[in-house]
Amino acid sequence: MTASTVLTARALLLDMDGTLVNSDAVVERVWRRWADRHGLDGDEVMKVVHGRQGYASMAVLLPSRSMERNYADNARMLAEETADMDGVVPVEGAAEFLGSLRELGVPHALVTSADVPLSTARMEAAGLSLPGLRITAESVGASKPDPEGFLKGAAELGVAPEECVVFEDSGAGIAAGRSAGMRVVGVGPRAGFHRPDAVVRDLRGIRVERVDDVAGGGVRLHVG
Repeated sequence: MTASTVLTARALLLDMDGTLVNSDAVVERVWRRWADRHGLDGDEVMKVVHGRQGYASMAVLLPSRSMERNYADNARMLAEETADMDGVVPVEGAAEFLGSLRELGVPHALVTSADVPLSTARMEAAGLSLPGLRITAESVGASKPDPEGFLKGAAELGVAPEECVVFEDSGAGIAAGRSAGMRVVGVGPRAGFHRPDAVVRDLRGIRVERVDDVAGGGVRLHVG
């Protein structure tokens, strides 16, 4: 996309890991240990895990294993990740971006595959304020790339899906946003491979402008 990309919306739905928070160091440590325990290639595992809940990644990587074992393993993994904040930092521009949404009164929600304890810990470690609305792992019955989380976020904000813009970094998340009928801004190096509507290196590439010419009020996003 070019610097002239402009999107309008009434609400924004924001992924956390890779979009607002850079937690790649922790994710690599935890999932490569898991790969070693199960005799899997760590590089191949890392191609799968971004954006999904842990049990959903495990179902892809170990298709013959019972979901009961995946759920139990997922709980242990979440505890490991929540206890490890070493290297968790904000994505460049995230604090300013979230601040502009609060200042302009833009409806927005966090839609993350993390649970409440992990999302709270990572946002705090990155020095970022939590949005008032969070759709977390506990809020949904299906993991990204299923659109349930984004659709629930839109519903709780009282905004139609087509009037929302999603911010995502992963293939699973971008697919979920598309399946929800929303436009998607890709953030970071992983995003461009999955053909979102627009791509930025980080959140310094976004300028938010409040406008009144969107039905019911809204924002204009200058991307690039």
